[in-house]
Amino acid sequence: MRIVSLLPAATEIVALLGATDHLVGITHECDFPDVVSSRARVTKSAIPDTHDPAAIDHAVRDAHEKGVALFTLDAKKITALHPDVIVTQGLCDVCAVREHDVRALAATLSPAPTIVSIGGGTLDGIYADIRAVAHAIGADDEADELLAGLRDRVKHVHDTLKAAQAPRPRVALVEWTDPLYVTGHWGPEQIKRAGGIDVLGVAGAHSVRVSMDALREANADIVIFAPCGYSVDAAAAEAARCLALPEWSWLANDTAKQVWAMDANGLTSRPGPRVVDGIEAMASIFAPTLFSEIEPWHAVRVK
Repeated sequence: MRIVSLLPAATEIVALLGATDHLVGITHECDFPDVVSSRARVTKSAIPDTHDPAAIDHAVRDAHEKGVALFTLDAKKITALHPDVIVTQGLCDVCAVREHDVRALAATLSPAPTIVSIGGGTLDGIYADIRAVAHAIGADDEADELLAGLRDRVKHVHDTLKAAQAPRPRVALVEWTDPLYVTGHWGPEQIKRAGGIDVLGVAGAHSVRVSMDALREANADIVIFAPCGYSVDAAAAEAARCLALPEWSWLANDTAKQVWAMDANGLTSRPGPRVVDGIEAMASIFAPTLFSEIEPWHAVRVK
């Protein structure tokens, strides 16, 4: 079995199913677990290498208007890898290669590989994607074990909060800052299952652009900065930059509101097993007396 993963979340799924030895190709972004770093990189990105949110947004919009793909495949390298299974996605063209491009390339290969396209926009959808990948690579038993563990961890958070009758803070998860977006897809569900109330996001829906007025008037107790794809350090730097701007003074000057930065790249952006790590991290933020102290590589308090 030779597997090419064209999505970081898919790489994590394959690895946690115990199939790392079968993984022969990954994306330029795949960085977890460390063992995958030796695999062939088969994608490239046209997005500028910067943490400037406005510059990234401009590049994405410009590429969309011109009909140019943000991510490209190394067709020669993929062909040489002779994949039996290619895992791709159909959820977001800003996050990974386009599914159409993957299927077009696969059609030129002989024998044609099995294509698994994941696109779960909710926690249950992510669980279903794990099951689909497992079935394609012959790891159904491993999926049973992995999914049981993930569900048990979410249930533990729920049971702990319920037993303590923990108050539910109002939460806004900022997924992009310029322009301003709040989380969608599985993000609001992460917040809910961690014991919070998402003040603007809608579970299972796309992330939504909001005005600064709308964010301010939502009156969140906790604002989490988790720009899509940012590490915790990059998210913290972006949060600090924003809080120094006049338009964010309502948040910077309100001593009653907490501001956190999270590892979006690992815990909120990727539709894979580590969304459960994200739920646990959020639970530690929302109810710190009930859960272990949060790991600094997961989230840090900015204010």
